[in-house]
Amino acid sequence: MRLHQLVADAARRTPKALAVHAVDGRLTYGELDALADRYSAALAALGVRPGDRVLLWAEKSTQAVALMQGCLRRGAVYVPVTESNPAARAARIARGCGAALTVTDADRARRGAGWESAAGALATFEELLAGAAGVAPPPVDGSPDDLAYILYTSGSTGEPKGVCLSHRNALAFVTWAGELLGLGPRDRLSNHAPFNFDLSVFDLYAAFHAGAAVYLISQEMAYAPEQLVRFLRRHELTVWYSVPSALALMMTKGGLFDDVPPPALRICLFAGEPFPLPLVQQLRTRWPGVRMFNWYGPTETNVCTSYEVTAAVARRTTALPIGTVCSGDSMTLVPQDREGEYELLISGPTVMLGYWGQEPHTDAYPTGDIVRIGADGNLEFTGRRDHLVKVRGQRVELGEVESVLGAHPGVADAAVVVVGSGLEAALHAVITKKDPESSVSLLGLKEWSAQRLPSYMILDALHVVDELPLTGNGKKDRKRMARDIAPEQ
Repeated sequence: MRLHQLVADAARRTPKALAVHAVDGRLTYGELDALADRYSAALAALGVRPGDRVLLWAEKSTQAVALMQGCLRRGAVYVPVTESNPAARAARIARGCGAALTVTDADRARRGAGWESAAGALATFEELLAGAAGVAPPPVDGSPDDLAYILYTSGSTGEPKGVCLSHRNALAFVTWAGELLGLGPRDRLSNHAPFNFDLSVFDLYAAFHAGAAVYLISQEMAYAPEQLVRFLRRHELTVWYSVPSALALMMTKGGLFDDVPPPALRICLFAGEPFPLPLVQQLRTRWPGVRMFNWYGPTETNVCTSYEVTAAVARRTTALPIGTVCSGDSMTLVPQDREGEYELLISGPTVMLGYWGQEPHTDAYPTGDIVRIGADGNLEFTGRRDHLVKVRGQRVELGEVESVLGAHPGVADAAVVVVGSGLEAALHAVITKKDPESSVSLLGLKEWSAQRLPSYMILDALHVVDELPLTGNGKKDRKRMARDIAPEQ
């Protein structure tokens, strides 16, 4: 089984059933199947071969979903990049993965004017379909272990890092999730996460696996709480999945509890960052008839542990557990210096093929996350080993942000720390200037970063110091910087 077979099978079973709802329209399974074939034919006409990478730099839409399906049928590898990425970063990723083609909308094509030839060809959706002539070639034969898509995350060296996932990786998780939740053709799933975020794998492929409908939420709406609450109720969604930050905003500023619980909603899922216990307890109390799950897993493994949030959460006084291993995976716990704490390593069918351009991954994946085992046998997350952090549900490697700031002509050195947590988490830059007389401002660094980083990685605050504090072994002392900054809040 390969991912594109899910849509083809659903189209044969229920061609008139709704598959995708988005700002640009709706597609039934029959229509999605046909449009995917058109994109497959267009890719073949352009000479895109099995294994070639196709970068998708655009907002979420029915066309984007169909193109992803077309890539899979062609045996090509799709690489989603959110529309918030500036042209320079999109081109950087295209060069990094050796993309044969980047597909975007007309507006971004204009912004990508002068697209470097080293980044591959650039075309709009319309231009691509215009080249589709004749009948689409049959789907390319291949193995479930073939590379299906690459999700780029923030890289510690300053370069974005491509996580390579196979058909088997995705299907192991999707099949497990569908069975756990009892998904069926009558379900309507939200898609809150951008396509480059691993949460979207569930939204799309769990829906296609069940022959259900997926409702795409635009980036503009993603953190507009009142609109999200209206969207949830208007479309009578049965499954909601997002980062806790979005749910917290809906609860505190979107009027989520102003009316009775959404009658159609039966499952609420959250992942990507810790959910503050008081908010979880409130949500569990207000929605007694909705099953809730706290899912955990880095992009490299997708969801590898799961915890069902029951009414018993009302009695908890400590953070919500991340649960027990799932999706057919297994875990290894490596003892740490502090007694009772372990680094979590994951093995099994959801673990990535590797990072693009590096040797294939063959061993257990070290998550870098430190856990302990609770009295009930569930894993509890206690922190991270490195400087990879989550801000508003998005994965940010501080090294990449520091690399961009350090390239500014007025900056001598830079460190980035996270101050606060949950909705209050913010990126603070601490810098030294090359010239004490030079003008380096927060606004200037924001503008500099906006040309090189996606919006969620742009700093929130700036602190200029004479020298960066260092640890005893000469590394940047980020803990001290965070402590020094915190009282200013």
